[in-house]
Amino acid sequence: MQVPAWDDLLGSAQKSAVHLEMRDSYAVDYETGPFADWRAGHRLDPDDRASWWRPWLDLIAGTVARGVVVRRARIVSEPVSEYTRFLHSGTFTNAAAGELIRWLPRRQASDLALPGNDFWLIDGSLIRWNHFTGEGASGGGEISKDPATAALCADAFEAVWERGIPHDQYEIR
Repeated sequence: MQVPAWDDLLGSAQKSAVHLEMRDSYAVDYETGPFADWRAGHRLDPDDRASWWRPWLDLIAGTVARGVVVRRARIVSEPVSEYTRFLHSGTFTNAAAGELIRWLPRRQASDLALPGNDFWLIDGSLIRWNHFTGEGASGGGEISKDPATAALCADAFEAVWERGIPHDQYEIR
């Protein structure tokens, strides 16, 4: 099955879109780009919405405006990686777009049954796996509609969500 574009994937959501992230870093350019800028001291201005990551945030805002609940949960090691600090500092933009975000320290996830890869689950039935290389670069996506696997993803996400700390309450350690 072909992996749909993000606009099509989130556009197909009727009720829910959940995203589970389980890596402490994803491939970034240490020399140029947003991560390099952040490392040099640049921080996003909450009042300058035009400067935030587009078109992704517009897609999320539009999805939420249609009545779809978009939730993201991140499992993170503590003390957190530099990349996780970067993610945390900019996550307010996701929240402003309408995403609900929680963070779960990895030590609190030890007894949870989790899928082997990050994923998006659309309406509890369509999985978009996010594969990554060992260095964190995208290894491509994959789509599944397997009901048993979708149930595993839904259960895993809800378990993480239940234990997770809301973004505005999570303190970087």
